[in-house]
Amino acid sequence: MRLLVLGGSDFAGRAVAEAAVGRGWDVTVLNRGQRAEPVPGVRSLRGDRTAPDGLAALAAHDGDWDAVVDTWSAAPRPVGDAARLLRERAGRYVYVSTCSVYAWAPPAGYTEDAPLVEGAAADADATDYARDKLGGELAVTGAFGADRAVLVRSGLILGPYENIGRLPWWLGRIARGGPVLAPGPRDLPLQYVDARDLAEWILGAVEQELSGPYNLMSPQGHATMGSLLEACVEATGADAELRWTDPEVILDAGIEPWTQLPVWVPPGSEGHDALHGADVSRAVATGLRCRPVTETVTGTWDWLRRIGGTAPQRPGRPPVGLDPAVEAKVLGVGQV
Repeated sequence: MRLLVLGGSDFAGRAVAEAAVGRGWDVTVLNRGQRAEPVPGVRSLRGDRTAPDGLAALAAHDGDWDAVVDTWSAAPRPVGDAARLLRERAGRYVYVSTCSVYAWAPPAGYTEDAPLVEGAAADADATDYARDKLGGELAVTGAFGADRAVLVRSGLILGPYENIGRLPWWLGRIARGGPVLAPGPRDLPLQYVDARDLAEWILGAVEQELSGPYNLMSPQGHATMGSLLEACVEATGADAELRWTDPEVILDAGIEPWTQLPVWVPPGSEGHDALHGADVSRAVATGLRCRPVTETVTGTWDWLRRIGGTAPQRPGRPPVGLDPAVEAKVLGVGQV
């Protein structure tokens, strides 16, 4: 199989490139070449999709591909430019979108048929994350048609190379040891997908010639807040004490779910249903397999140690995590 990855050096795109090389596929990547080292075994093209001639290297490249994988997360216009350029040179276009394209807030158990946000356009400049991603979907289907477009509506993505900082923050905090503010309840169900499992599903979708939208995250209850944080304690080997704290106490302290306490959204909230309550039966039926939470955590910790302990931060994304002084105040202990 011949695969083109638009991006291919960071996080999800890198996981796709690595998985495809691992399968023996012929892999080409197009990116600016400004951050991570390229995946060994890929053919690298240089181009900035925000520049007027950003696809020149791709246009000049001789050859075609069985599929394109695109993880672009900004304005839809560059997605449309790439899709139009490649519609006669690629069999399928896989666009890594997001469950944020659903009109807020979708109820627990929502499927791919749930209502979508309004106001998105395929040729738009940047607006907001949800409309930008839906605009990207519209650009892809407009160029490739519904029968050759795969829309990967991912949820929370974790794993090695994460450049948002959610799991790396938890690992770093727990590695410091001491009492840790653990947002309850301990058995709160989570949905996420390891970037490596996302990649394997995408490659399987190409092989199966799938099309259409897919909610792409683990089945509900695959992990819990407890199993995630306890895996962090085990992986780091730290002398950390998880102090499970009621959601009301956390919210009354003015702590923001999801951002200050990454991954966590209080139970019963519309945010929890939207972020951790999707129906993923369509993806599971087409081959999605999710590794145990311990493997995701251990893999991320091993990667962090290899790079010196500090995860890269995606440009334009605010840092996540809780101020140690706020944590200590809520727990009634000295700052760790």
